[in-house]
Amino acid sequence: MKDAVLQVVVHKAEQQGAGVLVLDLYSASDAGLPVFEAGAHVDVHLPGGLVRQYSLCGDPADRSRYRLGVLKDPTSRGGSKALHGTLREGTVVTISAPRNLFPLAGNAGRSLLLGGGIGITPMIAMAYALHASGADFELHYCGRSRSHAAFIDELAQAPFADRVITHFDDEPASKLDLQRVLGNPAGDGHVYTCGPSGFMAWVIDGARAAGYRDEQVHREYFQVEVDNSGGAFEVHTARTGKTLQVQAGQSIVHALAEVGIAVEVSCEQGVCGTCLCDVLEGEPDHRDVYLTDDERAANDQMLLCCSRSRSGRLVLDI
Repeated sequence: MKDAVLQVVVHKAEQQGAGVLVLDLYSASDAGLPVFEAGAHVDVHLPGGLVRQYSLCGDPADRSRYRLGVLKDPTSRGGSKALHGTLREGTVVTISAPRNLFPLAGNAGRSLLLGGGIGITPMIAMAYALHASGADFELHYCGRSRSHAAFIDELAQAPFADRVITHFDDEPASKLDLQRVLGNPAGDGHVYTCGPSGFMAWVIDGARAAGYRDEQVHREYFQVEVDNSGGAFEVHTARTGKTLQVQAGQSIVHALAEVGIAVEVSCEQGVCGTCLCDVLEGEPDHRDVYLTDDERAANDQMLLCCSRSRSGRLVLDI
């Protein structure tokens, strides 16, 4: 069943930094906007059937608007370019209700928020929520240059401005000393990171080296490389009774479409979880960043947009 959708209107569209479009979205009706939690995102429906996910970066206590920050990515698969090219003040756009795949831990004694580039967006909402609850936290914003960064003025004026530390490549004195920031992990300390994959890998590896347990390290990916390499394998769909071959270099989603089975997808990179499916038989070759290590080890579910098979045959609950 598809998620409910909302009609919103672009109340404000502002270019900040280098190629970041900051949008304030208001409800297009009198119904208002659903409450969202820090870390949540919405699916934005764009022309041509594109659907892309963007983190909500406003204050969760502000019920009047949703706030998004979208980088115009030169390697975009169409989403950010379409959004930058079509959304203007007054434009009505369809979005999903908020979903949260990157929530704050309820038991954190101290939270470290580390955002790289446009990965700062979910961290801003987290900082608002943590400040409102009186929690102990720091927000570290890393980027190439202050002049290229969005949200600088907002963060300087935020009620938690004293918890914000910026680190820019062209300001050597501000370089992030990751191990010092991570420190010695207390039993209830948590680390959150979002940004380019290399930045996130550095933070995650650093947190593990410092002694943080996996459940204390939280991450959200915006974009990852999809690896469709590997040989062909067979898929049987238990509900429809169809058997098909997934060819080398072909995704399961595309192979299913060829035999008339449509699977709802969104990111097509193993990030959002839209195409999650139960596995009844066989061993998946997990290539997503959505499932946890424990969920992958169970081998009872997989993302069909990017993952493949270690066994010669998979039976899926479709």
